Amino acid sequence: MKENNKSIFFCDEAKVKPSTFVTQFAERLEFDLIKDRTTVTDHDILEAISLAVRDRLTRNWLKTQNEYNVNNGKKVHYLSLEFLMGSLLGNSLINLGIYDECRKLLENFGYNIDRIMREEPDMGLGNGGLGRLAACYMESLATLELPAYGYGILYEYGIFEQDIENGYQIEKPDHWLRYGNPWKVMRPEFTYTVKFNGQVSSYFDETGRTRYTWINTDDVLAIANDVPVPGYQNRTVNTLRLWQAKSTDEFNLNNFNQGNYLSAVENKNLSETISKVLYPNDSIPQGKILRLRQQYFFVSATLQDIIYNFKLHNTDFSLLPEKAAIQLNDTHPAIAIPDLMRILMDDEGLEWDEAWDITQKVFAYTNHTIVPEALEEWTESLLQALLPRHMQIISEINRRFLTGVKEKYSTDNSIQAKMAIIRDDTHGNSIKMANLAIAGSHSTNGVAELHSDILKKYIFPELNAYMPGKFNNKTNGISIRRFLLQANPELSELITSRIGNKWVTDLAELRKIEAFAEEDSFINKWRTIKHNNKLRLIDFISKNHDVKVNPDSIFDSQVKRFHEYKRQLLNILHVISMYNRIKNSPNDFLVPRTVIFGGKAAPSYFMAKTIIKLINSVAEHVNNDPIIGDKLKILFIKNYGVTLAERIIPASDLSEQISTAGFEASGTGNMKFALNGAVTIGTLDGANVEIKNEVGDDNIFIFGLTADEIMAARRNGYTPIKYYETNQELKLIIDMLKTNYFNKNEHGIFDPIVNELLYRDYYFVMEDFQAYSTAQKRAELAFMNTEMWTKMSIINSARMEKFSSDRAIKEYSDDIWHIGKLKIV
Repeated sequence: MKENNKSIFFCDEAKVKPSTFVTQFAERLEFDLIKDRTTVTDHDILEAISLAVRDRLTRNWLKTQNEYNVNNGKKVHYLSLEFLMGSLLGNSLINLGIYDECRKLLENFGYNIDRIMREEPDMGLGNGGLGRLAACYMESLATLELPAYGYGILYEYGIFEQDIENGYQIEKPDHWLRYGNPWKVMRPEFTYTVKFNGQVSSYFDETGRTRYTWINTDDVLAIANDVPVPGYQNRTVNTLRLWQAKSTDEFNLNNFNQGNYLSAVENKNLSETISKVLYPNDSIPQGKILRLRQQYFFVSATLQDIIYNFKLHNTDFSLLPEKAAIQLNDTHPAIAIPDLMRILMDDEGLEWDEAWDITQKVFAYTNHTIVPEALEEWTESLLQALLPRHMQIISEINRRFLTGVKEKYSTDNSIQAKMAIIRDDTHGNSIKMANLAIAGSHSTNGVAELHSDILKKYIFPELNAYMPGKFNNKTNGISIRRFLLQANPELSELITSRIGNKWVTDLAELRKIEAFAEEDSFINKWRTIKHNNKLRLIDFISKNHDVKVNPDSIFDSQVKRFHEYKRQLLNILHVISMYNRIKNSPNDFLVPRTVIFGGKAAPSYFMAKTIIKLINSVAEHVNNDPIIGDKLKILFIKNYGVTLAERIIPASDLSEQISTAGFEASGTGNMKFALNGAVTIGTLDGANVEIKNEVGDDNIFIFGLTADEIMAARRNGYTPIKYYETNQELKLIIDMLKTNYFNKNEHGIFDPIVNELLYRDYYFVMEDFQAYSTAQKRAELAFMNTEMWTKMSIINSARMEKFSSDRAIKEYSDDIWHIGKLKIV
């Protein structure tokens, strides 16, 4: 570029002519994909239009990154092992404001935009709510014009593609990158070396101080791949940077020439396994090692990237907290805390106290769960072998932290043990990553008011008392653009026709539609849109399932990751009770129902996979019973993801949010359903509590024990078998499972479920069954009153202001990160 040329763009040269959208699309087809009208496929059209759309946002993307560099202001770096982005074309079109232009362009070439968009696979970068939240937050950061980067791993295969065979979940590789991805741009100039194993060597520096260096390591390369994240109709395009693992030794020619073909590529295969699959099975030792390698791999590359960018304009590391905020999305990236300490002390020469002060000011930690297995712990022996220098630093953090506890808080050994970062155990010590994240950050937040209270009162009460003010709440939120504007265009048009379009960036505006809840024409249009959404879902179902669905039935949906605390089991037990009621009195069952399940179980989670099998076994039996007819249908929609959510959520009437109280940190599915006018049936758990407070008791169906009551019942001795002995409806259901009613050819496969329910029932399914059944009857009665149900639906949608990801990000920005808006012009 000429020095006197003020523009950073090559295309601003006088001789370069700008291309139109249609020209970019056509040229991508012919010159990049090498296709003509006789050979082109729908996938080619998707690829070409995606590249053309990416071209439209590229200048803003380059300008955004240049402004961040030149400005040298504070930026937030969001570290997450998951980013459940879904498909990007539709979201990009909406945020760029060119959806209609693109639709018309494709129509002129003879293509339907909906059909083409269905060709795009969901990006295989996440599994559940954690990853979808991260994706929503990235979109809100760009929409709010906040300087931000997301950091994660470019998984080659995602978690897995779920298939169902004979009712069982079957895991298959998710080849989402089989044909490449038009949104991903490799950045080989940002390649960093990540170290593992080796030893720690000490030496004296020129001042006589002891220093440490990490030697004889096994190295892996981390190569940056960037994905653009455009804000809604502004010029900000932030970056999601995903690290891909590559071997430092791609190919051993000597081994190959000697006929050792496998060993010639062994190092390459071992190194690149790191970014192959999201959440490897950690029930085996090799899986645990790989999972820790994944976590450190992306953390190390990310910190090297942050430090590289910091040093472009700064030399004084005391300024790092003024330039960089790092948000740890759950405990997965917590190893970043000792890694930053290592960089500051070993590479940059800082002393411990200064390095620790900087580290605490830079990091903030979001806790997403109280489920014990998700509060990660790594054995000391594993950390020592894989990351020996980090184990040294963690030990010193723990020693200094406990010294402070003894001096300032408590000398009680039992209290210190709860607060310690290293758990002493006769079978081997382990590192409590949540405690490390809390100690090494300046902020620890929960993701719903109830969840944050549980963290402070029950999970980390001593740490909360010792560090007052560190714990805070930031209730989760969802992207309005993705889950209403994109997922439910008909409803969005109706809303905009009455109140304008300010609600797209200010969800408080949505409250205005409540004024139309008494207007017949508005109510009728609202109801018609819900019916149309049902018909679209039925069209999808008819193409993928041999089930005929009644569009006038209650669409009752529970779609989420499978876990016992989420209680899909409670739902299917109630389905069996409805089946029994219809069989006994078919003419008395007045409200037909379609029960929709979806979600994946972890490959090693036996009980969750058994519940999936139970659902499918019950579905096969019920759906083929002529007495039942269309009064009750059960569907398990396989391979649930973001794109499927965009089909199911707008069509749903009833939203199942029935987790055991005290176990769901927040949930975001509850917000998405309510935003689209579904009425919630749920426990007082997670964000359900706040949804109830917003929509009012008359517009939600709450049941079951509270979190405090669950804890009290556990303390007092819970005996679930008494409910089997005293509740005849429940006894019949359990007996049907006992006697293989739904599995005549596979005797005993549901015995583990029966035994869990009768003799342990850790998640209080038996206790809450009757209350749940009663709440379901209330929902049926309400649904029969069409006008009342439609008003409930409108009110749920209208009162979702609090649950916008824009609101959540503003709170993070104002209260934790302290970053300001940077407008790109």
